[in-house]
Amino acid sequence: MELYSTSTKLSKNKYSVEIKASLLWESALGIAALTNDSLIETLDISRKNRELIDHSLSKVMKEHLEYVRKNNTWKTLLQILHQKDFDQLSSFVEYVTKMSSKELRDIAIPYLGKEYLHLKNELLEGSERALHELQKITINHPFLSSYLEFIKGVSVEELKNHLIEVMSGWFESIISPEKDRLETILLKDKASKEKMLNRLEPEEFIEWATDGVKYSPESDVNKVILIPQYIYRPWNVEADLEDVKVYYYAVANESISDEKFVPNKQLVQRYKALGDETRLKILKMIKGGHLSLQELTNELKLGKTTVHHHLKILKSARLISQISTNNYEINQRAMEFLPIDLSLYLDSD
Repeated sequence: MELYSTSTKLSKNKYSVEIKASLLWESALGIAALTNDSLIETLDISRKNRELIDHSLSKVMKEHLEYVRKNNTWKTLLQILHQKDFDQLSSFVEYVTKMSSKELRDIAIPYLGKEYLHLKNELLEGSERALHELQKITINHPFLSSYLEFIKGVSVEELKNHLIEVMSGWFESIISPEKDRLETILLKDKASKEKMLNRLEPEEFIEWATDGVKYSPESDVNKVILIPQYIYRPWNVEADLEDVKVYYYAVANESISDEKFVPNKQLVQRYKALGDETRLKILKMIKGGHLSLQELTNELKLGKTTVHHHLKILKSARLISQISTNNYEINQRAMEFLPIDLSLYLDSD
């Protein structure tokens, strides 16, 4: 899976891993995904289904999505959802309604690291200097600089009304009609991940659950939260909270299927890739040292096009990776996961 980073923290520690699932996360991430113009064409959701979503939305809801597109208020929605475990939409609406102006702004401003908390606190007091300093710090972030300015200046009542209406509108129009199916997908994936949680080391588990994210422990992170999502597939979305790293990860293919005994697509792809004598030779050769396409071609005495085809299959299965223009290396972690993934599939209900 690909990683779309909305991480805002600028900084090795033992940490716990927790898995959460909720239709409210799915709702907020749907709003984020369908207003992300730079990624929308890369989503698994087809153009036809995006058009169906668009037709199901009211004029007012479309105006709210334009507001999201302009101001990135999907980030505010996600920040709020991390404040407590909301069990239903009404509890989210009640929470937002009761928040004070300072509470809402405090929650809306994402965590940048402990070294910048004083600037955040100054910003909450209305400091223009703090805003400018934080904008300098986040100048290379795709949206955070303008988002901070928006949060500082927006009317809290306007923001509250928007958050409630866009979340409620999306939930009622998009989530509710498929509530049972979506909830089944999310909970099925959560359950499958929980079965593996104590069978792997934390970094191994995160890489396995997210299908490729390599997380390096950070000194100020005490917990990693994994949240399954369907709408943003194939992307994993990364974010930071104080003391917490979050991955909204793409649910596995087998969690989506209604059929029994459906294996993980990556599991099938990897074993298919291994079921060829030439590709096994290539893996053996690459394991002995980084080799180029030309070196592999010379050793195998095959055409360059043929070898390139085999390399493409191995890369697609993530059994090897390209470390430079020509050189390849074996993905040792993926090889180690093979028997684990097979065992999980065979032992699943």
